[in-house]
Amino acid sequence: MSLQPFISLYRYAVEPIAPFTWFGTKVCSLDLVAVFRLCIALRQLREILHAKHCQRTAGENRLALVEERSFTRDACTMLTIVFGGEAIIGPLLGIMPSFMFSGVSPGLYIAAQAIVDTELPLSIVDGFTRAMLLCSLIPPVIVTHTSPVIASSPWALLLSSLVITNGGFFITNMFSFMEPTPFTLTTPDELKPYGWTATDIWSAPLITGLYALLTHAQPFWAELHSIISIAVGGGKVSPMDPESARALCALILAVFFSTRAAKNFGLIWKKSVSEKIKTQ
Repeated sequence: MSLQPFISLYRYAVEPIAPFTWFGTKVCSLDLVAVFRLCIALRQLREILHAKHCQRTAGENRLALVEERSFTRDACTMLTIVFGGEAIIGPLLGIMPSFMFSGVSPGLYIAAQAIVDTELPLSIVDGFTRAMLLCSLIPPVIVTHTSPVIASSPWALLLSSLVITNGGFFITNMFSFMEPTPFTLTTPDELKPYGWTATDIWSAPLITGLYALLTHAQPFWAELHSIISIAVGGGKVSPMDPESARALCALILAVFFSTRAAKNFGLIWKKSVSEKIKTQ
């Protein structure tokens, strides 16, 4: 199977586009798709949580606890999800979070939050956007770290992938950011059995590890790749080029997320979330 079509798609998707280039800002098509995909996903989650809350409290005075949502709360929720993990791991690695250098990215997310009013089945896009994070953004930060211990540590690589990808969602779920009620401290979905975020949790270190294995990002992964090759009767293995490895990881993630979306929401998103829940 040739990965060249997906490699070409990635090259096109990560090229800076106008009008952002007019102002010296490198925003690509994939960035825009990822921003709007997240906004839509969060809107879907809020509607599901609201519908479930109304079901639980039907006919009871607890409905009065429903708090009118504000744009500020929704925007803060999204920014926490996007930058929360980075804010946690950054001080531990001695790295300044990206949102401290420029307001373009936070501003883009806030603007997208304000204009999102459609529902689109974009689970396949999740695979490509998540692969960009897990393969192109996180590994270089670790393998080029000034500390040789961190740069060569597979544990630091996998832990960073896990925390950066899921840290923001963990915080928002723990403090009930997306619930229609006032803030409360609760058990995050990530710590519940078979929560909807289970795929996000295990897929992050899995895909980063796979990418590192294929590209020999650290000495550990090169040795592991050789051991696996010998164990299956193969010979000496060479690293795969980063673009091909990223394309393969994107395909795997697209399958993961499409399967999850079909299981949780059906193949087509239904606008009446409460009606969907009653039929489950």
